[in-house]
Amino acid sequence: MAIKRDRPARIPYRQCFNFYCLPKPFVTQIDPQLQPLTRTQLLIAMGVTAVLLGLLAKLWLQFGDVALLPLRWNVATLPFAMAIAAIVTTISSLMYQFWAAYRNSADFYLEFVLKPLVLPDLIWVGLLPGLSEELLFRGVMLPAFGTDTTGIAVSSLCFGILHLSNCKQWQYVVWATIVGFILGYSAVITNNLLVPIIAHVLINLISSSIWKLKHPESQTE
Repeated sequence: MAIKRDRPARIPYRQCFNFYCLPKPFVTQIDPQLQPLTRTQLLIAMGVTAVLLGLLAKLWLQFGDVALLPLRWNVATLPFAMAIAAIVTTISSLMYQFWAAYRNSADFYLEFVLKPLVLPDLIWVGLLPGLSEELLFRGVMLPAFGTDTTGIAVSSLCFGILHLSNCKQWQYVVWATIVGFILGYSAVITNNLLVPIIAHVLINLISSSIWKLKHPESQTE
């Protein structure tokens, strides 16, 4: 008689790709038997998420009384964005070192999200969330709520809540909200959406690259 064995469950796309900025420890209490998604599934989930966020931003612009925050390039854009990325990455590193709950959930999450990917895939880890999330939250939502402290706070809180996967995920919601506030403030003081976009892309690229390089066993084909 054949023995029926339970197949390990796969992590839902939504739980794997509430991307903001790595590391994002929003998976804190997952069944250890859950099987990670494959490289192809992860890349598809990233792409679908980016398209949905971009579509939401477009619909908001189309039917809402709001104008997209300007996109401008000047000599200060890249240095300023790099400085923001450095600040956020440094804070994240300190939290990882001194906040055990953050560190444990970050390691667990990154194992699921980054291990199936190869180094060239990290370009998409940086670009897709960086472009789509900044377009929606800083490009459309922020000016809709107002380019002041209240607007920054509300859009940042919405951004943090997006990264909540369960009720035990408050640590990352707080972190994502803080980083959203930093990115929102940079957009307001420069009146330039390109600054938080570049900063977001750099943060994702730096964080994911560091993790992959520190875990050579994850360098799969």
